[in-house]
Amino acid sequence: MKLLNHTTKYFALLLIVLISIWAVIFYFAMLDEVYDSLDDGLENQKELIIKALNNEPDLLNDTEFGVNNYTIKSTTISAQTKFKDNYRDTLMYMQNENEFEPIRMLESTFQQDGKYYKIKLITSMVEEDDQIENLFKYLVGLYLVLILSIIVLNNLVMKKVWKPFYTIIDRLKDFHIEKDDPIKPEPTSIDEFNLLNQSVARLTEKSRDSYVAQKEFIENAAHELQTPLAIAINRLELLLEKDELSGLQSQDVGGVLDNLTRLTRLNKSLLLLSKIDNRQYLEEEYINMNTLVMNVANDFLDFTTHRDMRLKVIRNATVNYTMNADLAVIMITNLIKNAIIHGNTGKEVTITIDASSITIKNYGKKKALDSNSLFTRFKKASSDSRSTGLGLAISKAIADKYGLQLTYTFTDQHNFMIIFPVSR
Repeated sequence: MKLLNHTTKYFALLLIVLISIWAVIFYFAMLDEVYDSLDDGLENQKELIIKALNNEPDLLNDTEFGVNNYTIKSTTISAQTKFKDNYRDTLMYMQNENEFEPIRMLESTFQQDGKYYKIKLITSMVEEDDQIENLFKYLVGLYLVLILSIIVLNNLVMKKVWKPFYTIIDRLKDFHIEKDDPIKPEPTSIDEFNLLNQSVARLTEKSRDSYVAQKEFIENAAHELQTPLAIAINRLELLLEKDELSGLQSQDVGGVLDNLTRLTRLNKSLLLLSKIDNRQYLEEEYINMNTLVMNVANDFLDFTTHRDMRLKVIRNATVNYTMNADLAVIMITNLIKNAIIHGNTGKEVTITIDASSITIKNYGKKKALDSNSLFTRFKKASSDSRSTGLGLAISKAIADKYGLQLTYTFTDQHNFMIIFPVSR
């Protein structure tokens, strides 16, 4: 939910509470005002009737409610002394409505020519149920108008006010630390947004500097390691070529050469992993995975022949995907090489290309590998000293980088499957 809509939700809840409280207070205040007005009218009508009795004594004969809205009946002095003006609500049958309707009644006493009389006056009043219903309708209308006004205000005025915030958020989404493209601040007169711009600029600049420093360190370290390794390997090879060493010495030098060669491969693999993690492979293209698999498989024909194995490619569909071509080759190469190296001699390695997956199967150990640590760096599936333990980790890193799933299962064969998203 967007911030503006989130704010609107709380405004709506707050308005419900406030309008409900206000409606109750308004209703009783309005009712009090209506009663006060009706009572003043009844009091005034009483004074007019009493004044009119001086000229029209026959008005004393109106003892029942009829055409007039009052009755006058005689009473005793004791009753008149104890009686106080009384205003109350009651019901009266209305001919036009054919039902009882609420009225306001005033009961009072007065003295006329030495006699005492009791007078009752009535006046119609608004029905409370109708009043409550109308008030509810108007309040609902007011609430809807207020909510609509808030929504319009948010989408027209507030959206413009918050534009710098959403702009910086969009730029953060598109920010890539590996690209030299700093986030440009959005001009604004709001202090908080200016502070946000400055904080984002400092954070991204610091992150970019750290990334560049780390990248340069790894590249320099890899280069500095590669040079002495290459020199050491060359000198040891020259030493072996001179044929001046005994058989035992030659074996020792050969063992050192194997370790140095493995260290060279390890250095290159770690550098590759670092580049993948740091997203240095930016170039991407639309790759025909069928063609790529066939090319890599052909490169391994001599190797499989040497190991007395067969490499079979089954193409059930055509798979195309957008990614870095070099990394795609490395991923497929590592998986096929892993299947051949760890496969049983005289058996077949099968590569099956389906609509959304590539599966590489081989016959190896007759038990499943530990899938929890299989793709972990430096985890070896065999005791081969020439292995760096990084081949599957590199393939997994490449798959994760491009949203692919690299999975392992075991039936009677070891199955490595690359699952492609539905579309990319």
